Amino acid sequence: MKYRDRQGNEYNITTSQDGFLANAYASPLGRGLLKFLSLPFFSKCGRAVLGSRLSGGFAPQFAESNNIDMFDYEDKTYASFNEFFTRKIKPGRRHFTPDDSKVVSPADGKVSAYEITHSNIFVIKNSVYSIESLLRDRKLAKKYQGGTALIIRLSVDDYHRYIYPVRGVKSRDRSIKGFLNTVNPVANRYVSVYKENSRTYCMIRTPKLGDVIQMEVGALMVGKITNHNPHGGYRVAQGEEKGYFEFGGSTIVLLLEKDKAKACGDLIKNTLEGYETKVRQGEVLAESISIKK
Repeated sequence: MKYRDRQGNEYNITTSQDGFLANAYASPLGRGLLKFLSLPFFSKCGRAVLGSRLSGGFAPQFAESNNIDMFDYEDKTYASFNEFFTRKIKPGRRHFTPDDSKVVSPADGKVSAYEITHSNIFVIKNSVYSIESLLRDRKLAKKYQGGTALIIRLSVDDYHRYIYPVRGVKSRDRSIKGFLNTVNPVANRYVSVYKENSRTYCMIRTPKLGDVIQMEVGALMVGKITNHNPHGGYRVAQGEEKGYFEFGGSTIVLLLEKDKAKACGDLIKNTLEGYETKVRQGEVLAESISIKK
């Protein structure tokens, strides 16, 4: 995988998981196996195992093999692997200054930024996505014509709790059932991941950034997305914890309206050049167009 950080440093890292998935998707047999593994039933079985007390002993080895700095996280003994995976971070380890004119990253992850065309589509690898198919709502989808889609992809080494990226009044959460394909970038060459996978989203009405869609997308072995308050009609604070993913990599999608908010230039440039941008929760992803000079 090709990454850049916010300072422009480049990384080209291929993990054993990347290699396995590339080989699996390259063959009909492998694609068939991955299709089977994407069924929600399989992830439910995996969650039961990872939620058992016997699984807790795997946490230290997992943290070491994935270079997870446990200094950032609460100091405790985890009763299960899933409790370790949904661990909380220490206060102050993800810092930002609230600002109504900025969209911050809801999670640690690797970010890509895509223009939504006036036909209401955007393209990732070989997969074409329409906003209508993503949201399953034609009227709502029209709001985002000409806007921006920000894809924040989490991998297993990332912090899997996420926040609200903006301040505003949220709608109720809407859940769409589907498969649980891997969100590894190689999958987009073969599967329309974000319109096939299970997902949950809400709209946040903001004072300066228009109406922002925040969508959580389930992935392979992530059969459960937990949002703390799925109800609508109440105010949320920028930086307030919205929820968490259970085991596996996953993705958050943000949709921004045209003429209301624009993605940071480095995210757009990196995406066009084939790089994801590595960010931490709270880093600025977009700004109100009204403050652009």
